[in-house]
Amino acid sequence: MSRKTQAKAPDPTIARNRRARHDYAIEETFEAGLALTGWEVKSLREGRAQINEGYISIRKGEGWLLGSHINPLPNVSHLPTDPARPRKLLLHEKEIAHLQGAVDRRGYTLIPLSLYWKQGRAKLQLALARGKHKHDRRQTVKTRDWERDRERLLRRSTRQGGKP
Repeated sequence: MSRKTQAKAPDPTIARNRRARHDYAIEETFEAGLALTGWEVKSLREGRAQINEGYISIRKGEGWLLGSHINPLPNVSHLPTDPARPRKLLLHEKEIAHLQGAVDRRGYTLIPLSLYWKQGRAKLQLALARGKHKHDRRQTVKTRDWERDRERLLRRSTRQGGKP
């Protein structure tokens, strides 16, 4: 008898902004579609995207992803390609109004968190965030270390049969 092997679904994540959660306090997250050209979609399928330096700006009632790079494939030479061009975000008007108000009135920043596939379409997870100060980052690291040590102590005490 042969076992049927299930094919693992490929990871839908294309690119992730790992520094975002370290440098910013995330308040809210949103999902937006991207208006892309054909060569950009092909490059995303190959995983040739970078959103670490990206940010989001709202101009004239439209959201734009700026500062991100989608490197073209080597065989796309007959088309004019700009890897760092601004890309339009597909958001609802209410979402845009909410984001614009938060950025203008309350001093928030819009940052990209991750770029991924959802039902065959490229989506961007963006966050309404506030920048952390140096002491906030230190406190986050201290809290994380304490949680790790606490879990380690609890595991050790339960293995030895003692009370925590």
